[in-house]
Amino acid sequence: MFVHTVFFWLNNPASDADRQALRAGLETLKSIEHADAAYVGAPAPTRRPVIDHTYDWSLTLIFKDQAAQDAYQVDPTHLKFVEDCARYWERVVVYDAVE
Repeated sequence: MFVHTVFFWLNNPASDADRQALRAGLETLKSIEHADAAYVGAPAPTRRPVIDHTYDWSLTLIFKDQAAQDAYQVDPTHLKFVEDCARYWERVVVYDAVE
């Protein structure tokens, strides 16, 4: 299993329009067949010293293996998402894990 988790910080976090546009873009990634599961979320209301809640949106994708994740990276839907939505974020951090 290959787990791909991405955290996004908005350029303009006060803009609800930007927030919703990025969310809509992230939702399009759920249609990519290479992923076995996809989750889009906002920071939970949990507050402990070890929790980073400074991001605006997160995306978690589950793939059967790294080859499926590699195919996702060049999928036209993913490339269109980056092209259309990169203007909304100032920072992106990715954590990949394998089982």
